[in-house]
Amino acid sequence: MFIIMFLAAFVVVTLFPLKGAWQNLAAVHDAPTESVTQQEHVADPVDPFAGIKLEARAVYVFDMSNGTSLFARNENERLPLASVTKVMTAIVANDLIPSSTTVTIHGDDIALEGDSGLYVGERWRLSDLINFTLTTSSNDGASAIAATAGSLGQVDYGVSSEDAKSAFVAAMNAKAKSVPISDTVYFNETGLDVDDQTSGAYGTAKDMAKLFAYAVRNYPQIFTSTRHKDDSMSSLSGIAHVASNTNGITGEIPGLLASKTGYTDLAGGNLVIVFDAGIMHPIAIAVLGSTKEGRFHDMKALVDASVRKVSVE
Repeated sequence: MFIIMFLAAFVVVTLFPLKGAWQNLAAVHDAPTESVTQQEHVADPVDPFAGIKLEARAVYVFDMSNGTSLFARNENERLPLASVTKVMTAIVANDLIPSSTTVTIHGDDIALEGDSGLYVGERWRLSDLINFTLTTSSNDGASAIAATAGSLGQVDYGVSSEDAKSAFVAAMNAKAKSVPISDTVYFNETGLDVDDQTSGAYGTAKDMAKLFAYAVRNYPQIFTSTRHKDDSMSSLSGIAHVASNTNGITGEIPGLLASKTGYTDLAGGNLVIVFDAGIMHPIAIAVLGSTKEGRFHDMKALVDASVRKVSVE
């Protein structure tokens, strides 16, 4: 009897702790590891463009480093371009005549809308006048450039060579096809509204972003002054000018490589830029159909979202 009671006690003391140990071991085996638990609680990064508030009617953000779109809204809608047109004016002038060509300002040029401070009879080196024209958005300068390049370029695009500006605008449209930006059409070299219902040029946000990407790669010199708030320059006539940039947020855009504004009654506020979001990471952004002030707010929001987007890729 004593032996039986001893054996029973041995079983209780010995086996019950073993049972608890096996239960604890099973619990450890079934529990998720710490790394798995952490992974389950890591959320995907939020898209910086999600919920972005813009006044613009159309927007396109183009990552030039890999040829992809970071953000788009109504990017294929054809809208008035206003003075963004002048970038194609600068490109075509460089194609047709040497950058050292002398361009003279005439009365017909000065008669156009706006006063950028040019004088009748004033002579300019083409390269300098292009920088002045794009920075100040000078209609006078664009007109003189088109008249000179259309005359000296001796181009034939199905229009009379006697009409230098018509020949030049035809060359602008031919260039648009070759870039290609197929949804863009030009009616004049300035982008000024032709009348109350017709703009001087039409294009899409996608086309404009791609045009600027093309221009920065092939004609970077035309944008030199557009990167700065102001630039001082002189004409061949010895007249000093201060080119004040119509893009009022140049200092707020990191790594700015190129910019051009546009504004007319039909177009509203336009702004297209190229900036470097990182080392050798250029991004082109087109804002069309915003307001005069809204285009700047839109652009700052898009630049900020672009920088955050590429930083997490």
